[in-house]
Amino acid sequence: MSDVCLRSQFLPKWLQRQAHALTLQAEILSGCTCSDNSYLQQYLSLWSSSSGAVPDTLPGKQPFWDRPGIQVDRQTVENSLSSPIQQAAFLAATSRHSGDWLFALPIASCGLRLDDEVVRIVIGVRLGLQLCIPHRCHCGAQVDAHARHSFLCKRAPGRTIRHHHLNQAFI
Repeated sequence: MSDVCLRSQFLPKWLQRQAHALTLQAEILSGCTCSDNSYLQQYLSLWSSSSGAVPDTLPGKQPFWDRPGIQVDRQTVENSLSSPIQQAAFLAATSRHSGDWLFALPIASCGLRLDDEVVRIVIGVRLGLQLCIPHRCHCGAQVDAHARHSFLCKRAPGRTIRHHHLNQAFI
């Protein structure tokens, strides 16, 4: 039995399960066999019953083992979405590179620092949350709780400024 398994007897139950899972992953990735190989066989049979056949040579990359569970979770979430707004937000949030802006360093001198209110609005739009109380806009149109009208309104306060900033950035 591995060193992690021996030390885990003094840990709380949830931490013992975590240590056991890590031990199994380490055994799978390293290809070594424990003196008690039943844990590995139990893990592989459990995985194959929910995710398909286990290949002859065990893959050493974690995404292989995680992908089936992630796909099931994604399908569960996708099936629970009830409105077109929720579906659009989910598809936008799960599209490739949609979260790359989260990795930008907040450098104020380069204009990359976002204040708390901007982050609140951006995250709310990304998740399809209700951001404001429905009201009437300056242009006369009705603004819903998701506040998407501000992206289209010709009389939105920051629209002209954003337009000029974009033009200057590409000149």
